[in-house]
Amino acid sequence: MTKRDYYEILGVTKTASDDEIKKAFRKLAVKYHPDKEGGDETKFKEANEAYEVLKDKQKRQRYDQFGHAGVGGASGAGAGGNPFEGFNFNGQDIHFDFGGGGGFGDIFSQFFGGGPQQTYGPTRGRDVETSITLSFEDAVFGREVDLSLNLDDECTHCKGTTVEPGYSTKTCETCKGAGQQVRLMNTMFGQIQQAVTCETCRGKGKIPEKLCTRCNGKGTERRQQTITVKIPAGIDDGATIRLRERGEAIGGGAKGDLYVHIKVKAHKKFTREGDLLLSEEHIDMVQAALGTEIDVETVDGIITMKIPAGTQSGTDFKLSGHGVPHLRSETRGAHIVSVVVDTPTKLSKKQRELLEQFSSSKKHGLFS
Repeated sequence: MTKRDYYEILGVTKTASDDEIKKAFRKLAVKYHPDKEGGDETKFKEANEAYEVLKDKQKRQRYDQFGHAGVGGASGAGAGGNPFEGFNFNGQDIHFDFGGGGGFGDIFSQFFGGGPQQTYGPTRGRDVETSITLSFEDAVFGREVDLSLNLDDECTHCKGTTVEPGYSTKTCETCKGAGQQVRLMNTMFGQIQQAVTCETCRGKGKIPEKLCTRCNGKGTERRQQTITVKIPAGIDDGATIRLRERGEAIGGGAKGDLYVHIKVKAHKKFTREGDLLLSEEHIDMVQAALGTEIDVETVDGIITMKIPAGTQSGTDFKLSGHGVPHLRSETRGAHIVSVVVDTPTKLSKKQRELLEQFSSSKKHGLFS
């Protein structure tokens, strides 16, 4: 799907001032806010995306020069999607948790006890959280990471049934097989009946004839486990990978989930904006005036880049396909190289004479 022009979305011209852009966005935000009757969430997000780029001087400059590709517009939230929705990668759920109200922050709390709980029935093992710190390059290209975790796992003697091998189960005498008990509670409105999980059988309705002699009826054993996590290329700092049923086990129930939080180390040369990589390269005045070729460091290695004659300091150059891989496709973003022209602070006598001669010639119209 072709993305709309950001200026067109906000209804302003390319020469619009910062104040005009801000006023245009506020007008659209009020008009389309999802909480307002008649609001439009899609158009609200579209306007917000456009404003986030055009309000930033550097991002606006890159957008004017390279279009959507210059601001990482093909990935994740930049494409107008919800960054909290996540996706599935090789059986692992990938989410991004940027905090704040709503979105994934609220969903995430449900995973760890904020959601509705079962009143009775089979229980579920404990969810486990851990974190991985990746190098910048590993986040860009992806890798596999082996985690060593000490977890409650299924008892090897009773296979998690809690029953000693050779024995069976019998009906729970406390709840008569119902899995729940009815309690009377005295309140200001009188007595109220409340159904609660049976404490004896934990909602199963049956209990072992004889408890497992190894785990004493717990159904689990504590042991070290090695779990392989596949890190997708293009993952960013703040992502969370969910591995279903790789958390802790519980007797007679399903395993919990394992949540792996991703931290990415900063790079000494590159910075990242979505699927874009940004860096600076310095050249001298002569190279800028006459043009040159320079070696540029990228995540793919050294690349030779041509600098045209007359290049001004702050000019951006785009190296297509050398940015961050898109998480939902096989394409990659761009690497934006900002050229800084260095002005010499110390000149020899000969250099000063040449510059003065150049300045004098320019005043007499030699270069006009």
